Amino acid sequence: MALKISRILHAGYSFECERTHILFDPIFETPFSRNCFAFPNVVFDTAQIRELKFDAVFISHYHDDHCSLESLAFLNRETPIYIFCVHNEMLEIIRSLGFLNVMSLQLNETVETGSIRVTTLPALDVDVDSIFHIQTDGLNILNVVDSWIDHDTVSKLKQRGPWDMILWPFQTMREIEVLSPSRFKNQPIEFPFEWLEQIQSLNPKIVVPSSCQFIHESWSWYNHAFFPITYRRFENEIKAILPQTQVLRLNPGVSIALDKHSFHMSSRLGWVKPIGNQDVDYEYHPEAVIPTTAQIATQIAPINKAENDRVFTYCMDELPNVYAQLYPHDHDYDVGYFGQPRLWGLNLYDHLGHVRTLDYKIQGRRITRIAAHTDKTAWLTEVPVAKLYAALEWGESLTSMYMRINDIQFEPDCETDLADADVFEDPLVRCLFNGVFGAYQKAQLKRIFGKA
Repeated sequence: MALKISRILHAGYSFECERTHILFDPIFETPFSRNCFAFPNVVFDTAQIRELKFDAVFISHYHDDHCSLESLAFLNRETPIYIFCVHNEMLEIIRSLGFLNVMSLQLNETVETGSIRVTTLPALDVDVDSIFHIQTDGLNILNVVDSWIDHDTVSKLKQRGPWDMILWPFQTMREIEVLSPSRFKNQPIEFPFEWLEQIQSLNPKIVVPSSCQFIHESWSWYNHAFFPITYRRFENEIKAILPQTQVLRLNPGVSIALDKHSFHMSSRLGWVKPIGNQDVDYEYHPEAVIPTTAQIATQIAPINKAENDRVFTYCMDELPNVYAQLYPHDHDYDVGYFGQPRLWGLNLYDHLGHVRTLDYKIQGRRITRIAAHTDKTAWLTEVPVAKLYAALEWGESLTSMYMRINDIQFEPDCETDLADADVFEDPLVRCLFNGVFGAYQKAQLKRIFGKA
């Protein structure tokens, strides 16, 4: 009997074999993760989803584009949920939705659900990600999700072959580059050679360009700067090294029936409904004019006075205290770019594009707001005030905040020091995200129970 594999969205898949029906990383929302819109465009029939019965859901890791409570909330609460996450707190967060069976996946553990066996394997970052080996009816399928794989794991995967199908992430998202675009001009976009070596060594019959099935808001410059690799290029790169391998694109809702000998198209998922042209591809334009943060801020809905006050209270009163807790040991004071005194400028833009600048003096974990200064700014952070509010209250992630970090030219001596600085030393980034776990899912709970 053939295995029916259907793409849901992004890294989400439905697997059906005989009477067993399981899901991987299901997302039933567009947008998801605040500003990730389905690409190509679809709409979900959530009434149908509520009526479906699944034998299990497997979640590869806790990131909000893989573990979304607002998607899981559509499922029957008796559905077993298996998640790889080293933080037990995430299991409790999912249980708070009412799910009766939420279980932690362990690396190299195999879970048998009906006729399907799923083995959780290590990804490159074993504290965050996992990949899945799926077996049924003699088929061998590898779901890499959106992870990178180390050399040792690839060697072990080769021994587990031959592989009938691999779901392989095909994008190299420019998440750091868009934070400081002026510092990454004219960078060549190389297809990761590790991917080619690894896929060639695994030699699958079929490769599906997987994950990264989204774009941002229609006005967003990210749509032509964030995604450098097209479906077309991915196929060409794979065919150049493995001419006999089938590169199979699966759009949201599209299904195939796979057996040991071949595959054919199958009936699509009735609850994933296409909108408009589905034959679309990414377009990368490195030469495009990049809007200023002021211009971007005018595209974002305004926040009210109380929300605005929340942001400025945080920046003026809370942020210095939060920053002070980032260095628990005295010897950390002189580590990194802020080991010596630096002047940090924080530019906050409202919905009209007007800016308010807050200045701070930083050394080690000591941070002080200053009203006026004669020193030269040595670090600059820009962000729309509405996005900072969303990060504080709704778990907005860095990738959707439209933050800019040091996207200017400083004095030569400062530029020399910045050459060795990590963009994630940014004080606002550290205060918002260092040591913070599950903020997005906790905000989802507030929204879900607020609607109840």
